[in-house]
Amino acid sequence: MLSPALETSAGGFLLVLSIVVPVAGVLLAFALGDRYVRLVAFTVVPVGSTIAAAVLLVLPQNDGHLAYLLGAWPPPLGVALRADGSSAVMLATTAIVICVVAVFAASDFRPASGNRRAPFAFWILLLAIWAALNTIFVGGDLFTLYVALELLTFAAVPLVSLEGRAETLQAALRYLLFALLGSILYLMGTALFYGLYGTLDIVLLSHRASAEPGALIAAALMTTGLLAKTALFPLHLWLPPAHAGAPAAASAILSGLVVKGSFFILLRLWFNVRPGMSGFAAAQFLAALGAGAIVVGSIVALRQERLKLLVAYSTLAQIGYLFLMFPLAFNASGQLESGQALAGGLLQTVSHATAKAAMFLAVGSIYAGFGHDRVTGIRGAARALPLSVMTFALAGFALMGVQPGGAALAKELLLQETARTGQWWWAGVLQVGGMFTAAYVVLVLAHALSPPDQPVALVAKPPRSSGLAALALALCSLLLGLLPWEPYLPITYAAESKLFGVEALVKLLVTVFGGAALAILLSPWPHPLAFSAAGKTIMHLIAPLRRTCIGLGSLVETGDGVLRQWSTASISLLLVALLLAALMFVAN
Repeated sequence: MLSPALETSAGGFLLVLSIVVPVAGVLLAFALGDRYVRLVAFTVVPVGSTIAAAVLLVLPQNDGHLAYLLGAWPPPLGVALRADGSSAVMLATTAIVICVVAVFAASDFRPASGNRRAPFAFWILLLAIWAALNTIFVGGDLFTLYVALELLTFAAVPLVSLEGRAETLQAALRYLLFALLGSILYLMGTALFYGLYGTLDIVLLSHRASAEPGALIAAALMTTGLLAKTALFPLHLWLPPAHAGAPAAASAILSGLVVKGSFFILLRLWFNVRPGMSGFAAAQFLAALGAGAIVVGSIVALRQERLKLLVAYSTLAQIGYLFLMFPLAFNASGQLESGQALAGGLLQTVSHATAKAAMFLAVGSIYAGFGHDRVTGIRGAARALPLSVMTFALAGFALMGVQPGGAALAKELLLQETARTGQWWWAGVLQVGGMFTAAYVVLVLAHALSPPDQPVALVAKPPRSSGLAALALALCSLLLGLLPWEPYLPITYAAESKLFGVEALVKLLVTVFGGAALAILLSPWPHPLAFSAAGKTIMHLIAPLRRTCIGLGSLVETGDGVLRQWSTASISLLLVALLLAALMFVAN
C-alpha cells in the first residue's frame, strides 16, 4: 500500500536515479553514435542493477516505503515518486531480466554486424524500455503512469520490426494501433478522475474517490485500456504476430517485461485508488477472462507448428494466471486488501517474467542452431544444443509449479485464498492450468529428447555465454520460492512449508501426467510416443478420443483467428468496457 508523501524520505533519491540512469544512457548513446552504443548499454546495465538492489536494501529500513517529491512540492501541487514492496520487487525483476537479455544479445546485436541500424536501435530501445518500466513502478500519480506507459509502447513497438521484413512491420503496426486504442481509453479515464477530484495523485485519490457514476466509468475505461495493452484474452489481437517475427531478445523483453507494465498500473488502479470501488462481480469477470486465456492460449499453443508461436500463445495463457487473484483479494467488507492474493499475483508476475524470458531466449538459440523452429523438426536438439534444451526445460518446470519455483509458491498462496474465500472454482482453474502448462512443455521436450533420424547438422553454434545467461535466468525462476519475500510481500510461512513433502510431490505428478495426456490428445502433430511399438498400440487405442480432441482444438484455433481480426477485436474491446462498467454499477 502506498503511503502519503509529505516529504522526501531517506534514500528517496534512488527512485530518481532508477529513471535518470537509463534515460541518460539513451541520450549518451545518441550523442556517441552506433560505434559506442553497446559500450554505453553495458555501462548503464550494472549501474541500473545496483540502484535496483539498493532500493531492495533501503526499503525495509524506511518501514517499507520510499518517496521523493520532485521540486520539494507535495501533491497535488507537485509530483511524487513512491515505492513500496511491490515496486522494489518489480524494479529488481526488471533489472535481472534486462541484464540477462543484454548478455544474450551481445553477440546478435554487434555494431559491426551487417545491419548497422538494428544493433543501434536495439540497445537504445532496451534502455528506453527500462526507463519507462522503472517510471511505472515508482510513479505516484495516474498521469505520470500514462506518460510512462506511452513511452513503453513507443519503445516496444520498434522491437517487433527490428528485422525490417514486411510481416514484422505489419505486426508492429497492428501492435501500435491496438495499444493506442488502449491509451485513449486510459486517458479518458484519467480526465474523468481529474475532473471529479482535482488530482491524479494515487494516495489523494484513495481518500477522495467514491463510487459515483463518473468514477466508475473512469475505472472501467482505464481497466479496459490496460487489458488491451496487457493482451488479456480476448484482447490479444497483437500478441502472437508480434512475437512471430521479432528477434529472440526482443520477444524476451516483450513477453517478460513489457506486458507487466500495464498490469502493474492495473494493480495500482484496483488496489490503491479506492479499493473495492470496482466491485466483486467485476473482479470475477476479470478472473473469467483470465481462465479463458489459460484454456484458449494453451490449446492453441499445442497446435502450433512453430516453437516460437507455441511460446507466444503460452504467454497468452500465462497472462491469464495473473488475473485469478482479483476475486480472491476481497475481504469480508468487500474491499480489496494487499494480502496473500496480491502477493501470489505478484510472485506469479515475477516468475513469469523470468521463466518466459528464459524460454524465448532458449527458443532463439534453437532457431539459430537448427535454422528453423518447427516443433516436429527439433529431434536430437537435446544432444546438439544441451544448454538451450535444459534452459527451456527448467523454465517450463518453473511455470508448471515445480518446487521451489516462484510459480509454485504463488499457486499455493492463491489456493489458500480459494479455501479462505470459498471460491473453489478458481482452485480448479489453477490445477487445470498447471496441466495445460505441463502439456506444451512436455510436448516440446518429447521432440527435443527424441533421437534424430540422421545426425544433426547445426547451421550455427550459439555462443556459450548466451546459453549460460539464459540458463541462469531459468534457474532464477526455479529458485524464487527460496528467497525471503516477507520484507516486501505479505507471505506466511505456512504457504512456504507446503512447497515440499508428499502432498507437493503428488500434485506435481498429477500435473505432469495430466499434461502429458493433454499433449497427446490435443496436439495434431505426430507424437514421439507413436514411434515405439507400445506407443503405437496406445495411440491406436485412444485414436477416436484423440480425433475428437483435435477437432475441438481446431474449433478453438478457428475461434482464436476470428477474435484476432480487427472488427472482432474492436467489438470485444467495446463489450469488455461496457460489461465492466455495468458490473461496477451493479456492485455499487
